[in-house]
Amino acid sequence: MGAAPSTPDTAEHLVGTFVGDDPVPLSSDFWQKLLELPFDAELPSQRLHQACQLLVKNNRNTRHLAKILFHLACYLQESMSTSGGPPLVYEKAVNAVYITSVFLKHLIESTQDGDVKLYLSLHDSESIPINILGDQTIENLVMRNVLKFIATVDVSPDTYFLHLELLNFMIFAMSTQLLCGPSRGLNDVNPFLDAAMAQDGHLVSSVVCKLLLNYITRPRVPFNRASYSIFYDGNQNSVLKRVGSAAANIVLLPFSYLISSSSDASRSPIADSSLHVLLVLIHYHKCLVSEGYSVMENQVSTTSDSLPKENTYFSDNPYCRALEHATDLDCADIEGNAHSDQHVKLPFALLFDTLGMCLADETAVLLLYSLLQGNSNFLEYVLVRTDLDTLLLPILEALYDARRRTANQIYMLLIILLILSQDSSFNAGIHKLDVYLHTTCLATLANMAPHVHHLSAYASQRLVSLFHMLSRKYKKLADLRDNKLNIAETNSIERSSLVEDMSAELHIYTDFLRLVLEIINAILTYALPRNPEVVYAIMHKQEVFQPFKNHPQFNEHVENIYTVLDFFNSRMDAQRMDGDWSVNEVFQVIIVNCRSWRVDGMKIFTQLHFTYEQESHPEEFFIPYVWQLVLSRCGFKFDAGAIKLFPAYLPTEKIDNGVVGNTLQNADSLSR
Repeated sequence: MGAAPSTPDTAEHLVGTFVGDDPVPLSSDFWQKLLELPFDAELPSQRLHQACQLLVKNNRNTRHLAKILFHLACYLQESMSTSGGPPLVYEKAVNAVYITSVFLKHLIESTQDGDVKLYLSLHDSESIPINILGDQTIENLVMRNVLKFIATVDVSPDTYFLHLELLNFMIFAMSTQLLCGPSRGLNDVNPFLDAAMAQDGHLVSSVVCKLLLNYITRPRVPFNRASYSIFYDGNQNSVLKRVGSAAANIVLLPFSYLISSSSDASRSPIADSSLHVLLVLIHYHKCLVSEGYSVMENQVSTTSDSLPKENTYFSDNPYCRALEHATDLDCADIEGNAHSDQHVKLPFALLFDTLGMCLADETAVLLLYSLLQGNSNFLEYVLVRTDLDTLLLPILEALYDARRRTANQIYMLLIILLILSQDSSFNAGIHKLDVYLHTTCLATLANMAPHVHHLSAYASQRLVSLFHMLSRKYKKLADLRDNKLNIAETNSIERSSLVEDMSAELHIYTDFLRLVLEIINAILTYALPRNPEVVYAIMHKQEVFQPFKNHPQFNEHVENIYTVLDFFNSRMDAQRMDGDWSVNEVFQVIIVNCRSWRVDGMKIFTQLHFTYEQESHPEEFFIPYVWQLVLSRCGFKFDAGAIKLFPAYLPTEKIDNGVVGNTLQNADSLSR
């Protein structure tokens, strides 16, 4: 790495040997010296950057990445076999994980055109300890030991930093997904993710359980562990602190993060990293070709865009399945399931409370969505809670402050409400909900409408005002379309184009208007006596419904509204009061006559019931979304030029709403 001589045990010599072109045998004691390189070893950042570039060049020949990963796996095995032993064992393992992460990350983000070549296999001439590796691949061995340590070793002051760095190592190892396009393809190379998916079911369940328990218990940084001087002495010369921008700012645990953690009870690096790892794991799906279909014979490339959809499928995800089958730790297995010992058992009460506390964070919203959408046990648990406001209040607060939220977060929150609103008991317990101009939100309101009672004056007025606003927009679009069609009457091509362009937007507002009318009708048909404020609101603005009395698409719903208006207007006329009516006087007439109201004469429509359904390929939305969240929160940056999973110009600090809007169209659908 330079002309200046160096002694065999210096950081520069050890790193230089590691990245050089001369292969070092797997059995050499060099690996122990390298992996136990102390945190405060000096190596200028420019030299380290040069070292990373040399490893990219020489790794194919030396297979040093595979060898350092093998020895890392051995260190972790030693750490697990000496559980409860001296802290030095864990500190050596932390050094090993840390130095391995530096070079693994650089190799991954240095990949050209998404062609991931990490050369994880050893040469045939290499002497390999069969009793350790067996018939496993290197990536399978290291991922097994990483996952096993995370799952089986308790987080303690001695093991805290090793747990944290292993979680961050997982993020680095799985970041090969960033090099793939948003659509899954057969050529996508994710060796560490595939190795994680290949682990046995018991380990998978244990990992999912431990990651969620880390999120629930939120282990604090052990500031009494003074032996980790790297975090406290301000030394700027260590190998890992000097990486800086030269190696994509790999600072796995920023000092500023530790300082802020001491004053914020809810902040926990391990909790955050555990959730990031879990979200990546549960949303991964490998693209495979259907049995009997030959890519070669059909002369197509192996990207999912060029392969017919019916000839590809996505592999099962054991982590997603484990999450979906998780059960409440406090509930006995009354069914006596023979496989229940492999099921994830969680304290649902603590998980519920933790989510309620953390829903201001977008990753918590995605976890709640994943649980409600996939796990019927947790959904049932949530619905029978008597303190649903623990979740609902932060959700409504986020929706109310929508301008400060990303479009993805708002969308996830609305879908969560829609999922909950599919249950009648949930609807019966909800009194009001802010109205948002969004199909999903309207569908949620439609599910709730027959169960509404004592809707407030403000909410009732806003519901009628929403109809008024949509009707004005609808009329404006209809008039604009008619005017343009008259102008373009002599040009058939232009006329056809205008009809297509204008009809699409007009159709959207037609659906919105019909939904709002159906919501109002459901309240008037099934819940009028309990909602005098709704009656007052439509009486106060009854003129807004007049233009639609004879409209072929709305007249039946509007006719029901006028049946209600005629009933209450006639009762007011019967009072024959002189002078103007006060608001209170009108309202008292409504309350009195609500008791005698009968639904006879109303046209009864089938009750609306919207359900949420994921599209057949939800991973095309969720995988880019998860990685955007992870990169915006994990404390390190990834070379934007290497990212193919989402547009590289996006800053990782903030998710672009435009991308979200385009992606959400394929995320899921509503059915009624």
